[in-house]
Amino acid sequence: MENSSSTLSCPSTPLWNSDRPFLTGRFHQETKATSRLADSISLGSEKAISCYNAAVQELIVIDDLLSVLVGIEGRYIFIKRVRGKEDTFTFQVDASMDLALQELAKRIFPLCESFMLINQFVESRSQFSNGLVNHAFAAALKALLLDYQAMVAQLEHQFRLGRLSLQGLWFYCQPMMGSMQALSIVIQKASANNFMGSAVLNLLQSQAKAMAGDNAVRSLLEKMAQRASNAYLSILERWVYEGIIDDPYGEFFIAENKSLQKESLTQDFDTKYWRQRYSLKDGIPSFLANIAGTILTTGKYLNVMRECGHHVQVPVSENTKLLSFGTNHHYLECIKSAYDFASGELLNLIKEKYDLIGKLRSIKHYLLLDQGDFLVHFMDIARDELTKKLDEISVEKLQSLLDLALRTTAAAADPCHEDLMCCVETSSLLKRLGTVKDLEKSRTISDGNDPGEPVSVTGLETFSLSYKVRWPLSIVISRKALAKYQLIFRFLFHCKHVDRQLCGAWQVHQGVRGLKMRGTAIPRSSLLCRSMLKFINSLLHYLTFEVLEPNWHVMHNRLQNAKSIDEVIQHHDFFLDKCLRECLLLLTEVLKKVERLKSLCLQYAAATQWLIASSIDIPSLEEVSVDGSNVLEKVKQSKSQNPTQALKLSSSNTNVTDSILKFEKEFNAELQSLGPILSSSSQAEPYLTHLAQWILGVGNEQ
Repeated sequence: MENSSSTLSCPSTPLWNSDRPFLTGRFHQETKATSRLADSISLGSEKAISCYNAAVQELIVIDDLLSVLVGIEGRYIFIKRVRGKEDTFTFQVDASMDLALQELAKRIFPLCESFMLINQFVESRSQFSNGLVNHAFAAALKALLLDYQAMVAQLEHQFRLGRLSLQGLWFYCQPMMGSMQALSIVIQKASANNFMGSAVLNLLQSQAKAMAGDNAVRSLLEKMAQRASNAYLSILERWVYEGIIDDPYGEFFIAENKSLQKESLTQDFDTKYWRQRYSLKDGIPSFLANIAGTILTTGKYLNVMRECGHHVQVPVSENTKLLSFGTNHHYLECIKSAYDFASGELLNLIKEKYDLIGKLRSIKHYLLLDQGDFLVHFMDIARDELTKKLDEISVEKLQSLLDLALRTTAAAADPCHEDLMCCVETSSLLKRLGTVKDLEKSRTISDGNDPGEPVSVTGLETFSLSYKVRWPLSIVISRKALAKYQLIFRFLFHCKHVDRQLCGAWQVHQGVRGLKMRGTAIPRSSLLCRSMLKFINSLLHYLTFEVLEPNWHVMHNRLQNAKSIDEVIQHHDFFLDKCLRECLLLLTEVLKKVERLKSLCLQYAAATQWLIASSIDIPSLEEVSVDGSNVLEKVKQSKSQNPTQALKLSSSNTNVTDSILKFEKEFNAELQSLGPILSSSSQAEPYLTHLAQWILGVGNEQ
């Protein structure tokens, strides 16, 4: 694990803490070497140990070993540091020493080396920059060294009483040998890799598992892991109980990105705030690896409530404190309880106080056209503005007309109608689909000359509605979710527009129905208009009653049973993705065919004015009222004036017949080509079956 504290500011210690040798454990060796050099100059060198008999040599060796056991050189046993390696020591004995005594002394040297390594680690890892886990580990080692030094003091006491032999010293040192060596191995690995935080805990746990055959050593390493984890568990406890990261040295496995603010949710398409404000880092402790996601989510939930001004804390008792981890897995139960509490509190807050279901229902009314009375009124009063080109449209005027439509229809009773806004996109629906990031893999629309792209884009093709979503509902109804709602709305809105235009054309045909038009193209035009109407009505029926309504009810039921806000987000996103797919917006080939058919319907509806006007003097389509009364009045006038002359004009105009035949041929060709595509696609997408049946039914009528 990299030293993450390098980017954090840590308290500094005075230079004299490291410059003055008597403040560290190494002063014994350094001052001893200096004093020995001075003594050798003034008094001559120490007498060789071989000058003494074996019994005296043993006493001298025991005295030296008792010093070396606590890191102090003796008279005939020397401590040497390897140049360039601070954590490597060698021990040298006087060559003239009795060989048996040398062998016994060398058996104890590994324990001496382990003590010096541990002591050096305690001093070096107690610095601020090494983190809380290293501080706790060093404190646990220091407590162990106190017991070790007490053992050495007791041995020295026995030696002063004349009750300790070299064999006895070796006997008493053996129980500590394995434990100290195991700790020294851990320390060397931690120092070599500059481990911090969870890396130290993982190292201790892995070494404890590796020493499963030695119960005493394994228990010691597990105890060290427990002591070292206390500081880490304190950080964890504040996170899962308060939602606060109290991590001064960057050791915790959850990172906070303070640059991301909740206000970005209304603009950020990728919802980075929810996914990246708090995220998992590398180096998760092994005992928390399986529950790391739950820990992250618990703190996130608590943070959301705090951002809402709803201060809440998980109830803490003596039984729920995260004091240690062990085989009983009590800490896992505490974390699970904290998650359940935070999840339930946030879910209740969003459902009850912020009325999530009500907001979603309101969005359904407007963006999914669940209640279309306001839209009919709006399309009537905003028709002139919507037919303009993009650069000529006034969004402010559209907004005022939208507000008027909302206030004068049933939508006025909805307290959320003021959150509705209108907007005008800069491209058609096909192009907009190609720019949605998460749909790029499903879409290949990038060519500006797409055959499905309208030649002249007006407000009718680019008009859309937006919705003001405030925190914390923006977690669920994110910018990405709103973009998906808008795509569905634009498709529905344009289908409604095509339907209205065809209804206007049908009213024109109904207005001249009383005339004897046998032998003319007008009856054929009436049949074509009826086929187009049936096509667009079948499409709208499929979109609303076969796709949106059933999927909405499924999502609504799932939201009622959701246990966490993440489940709510998952169900909501699944609903939108399913609606996009079943509304044909992800089926490129089918969507292009449908757009082509709608384009033909609009061209035909616009041409109907000329087709009928070439036969009878009736008002243009813009002058036709919704109920067709103007048309009927004009027809009556034309009947009373000269119906024979009108019939003669209609039958003599071959251009009218040719135009109708052309529209009929193109519409039937597109419709017939769409049928097989839907039939083949319905095998992989069963929801297309009903639409295919209706479309094929329209085609068969032709």
